[in-house]
Amino acid sequence: MVQVYQLSIGAACGLSWPSDRIIIQVLDDSTDPAIKDLVELECQRWASKGINIRYEIRSNRNGYKAGALKEGMKHSYVKHCDFVAIFDADFQPEPDFLWRTIPFLVHNPDIALVQARWKFVNADECLMTRMQEMSLDYHFTVEQEVGSATYAFFGFNGTAGVWRISALNEAGGWKDRTTVEDMDLAVRASLKGWKFVYVGNLKVKNELPSTFKAYRYQQHRWSCGPANLFKKMAVEIFRNKKVSLWKKMYVIYSFFFVRKIVAHIVTFMFYCMVMPATVLVPEVHVPKWGAVYVPSTITLLNAVGTPRSFHLLIFWILFENVMSLHRMKATFIGLLEAGRVNEWVVTEKLGDALKTKLGNKAPKKPRIRIGERIHMLELCVGAYLFLCGCYDFEHGRNGYFIYLFLQSFAFFIAGIGYIGTFVPNS
Repeated sequence: MVQVYQLSIGAACGLSWPSDRIIIQVLDDSTDPAIKDLVELECQRWASKGINIRYEIRSNRNGYKAGALKEGMKHSYVKHCDFVAIFDADFQPEPDFLWRTIPFLVHNPDIALVQARWKFVNADECLMTRMQEMSLDYHFTVEQEVGSATYAFFGFNGTAGVWRISALNEAGGWKDRTTVEDMDLAVRASLKGWKFVYVGNLKVKNELPSTFKAYRYQQHRWSCGPANLFKKMAVEIFRNKKVSLWKKMYVIYSFFFVRKIVAHIVTFMFYCMVMPATVLVPEVHVPKWGAVYVPSTITLLNAVGTPRSFHLLIFWILFENVMSLHRMKATFIGLLEAGRVNEWVVTEKLGDALKTKLGNKAPKKPRIRIGERIHMLELCVGAYLFLCGCYDFEHGRNGYFIYLFLQSFAFFIAGIGYIGTFVPNS
């Protein structure tokens, strides 16, 4: 059985670069002593092969990922390095990764970050991973590409990127004030005048979360963190003197306000609240161009990044509308700095462990803890949509009940947690 950490450490140690000019640093923040022992043993195995690899742990988990990265940069041997390539625990770079990224930094002293694209090794695992692939392909194909080409700015994805250490330090290093330390650093570096490059044809293999529980935790962090960072940095961005007014407006309005806040709120409120309400209140009329034509066009454009999944478009729309509730809730938590604002739960990746486990013995029916899978908000919204659908079926003229029934079923399915891969209990 090959574990995720073995694949990732092996890929990092397999990077092609002069051996006297590269250090592999493994930052282990796990809390399980057994896992620590396994990771350390793997590092020792590679060290015995002549690889300059350092296994680093710390006595606490303060600051989570940002804290671990900050501690990692404090070691004396880091002072002799000019660049740092960062990979999360499930990422597997190809051997030529450094040869295809470092030249951008060497020959362009104003560039601070080179970001590669993600390639998903388990996109076909289940319907949920296929739909994640559609969303993330749009993010890389459009958002990252446009930000890089137009403003030389985009949000660092937290992994599969190379930073110039001097730029990282000038921007203030890693900060743990939000759960999006990667985006925080990228914004601060951009305000110092540094530029970023996105290399779309350089792909790094990684894994998508395939359980609904793990995906919800990830989406909470990805939605709550940016909203919280926007609240803390909006004034600082506006007052900055080193970047142009157009770039500041792009970061504040397009990057943060529209994409990280308004998009989640409008998606849920319009499609899952206002549109269904028009069925109950016939005096409120939403023109078809606003209800159907414009949203359909935007959706089709968003799906161009993954043509192989075009036939899943309807499922993707329904799933994204369901997740917009979770994202909107997380956005408000970030803006208001409410209870779960700094919650950090490591996104579970199954790797080959589950496949091997299921391959060695007949799969058993998973024992389900109902309380862990029932999501009352989704069930309530589903009930609301279903009632609106029933009313439109009986009294309506626009045929909205077709959408309302489909969307309500999607909320019901999410409400009982019947999405993604189910992991048998041992």
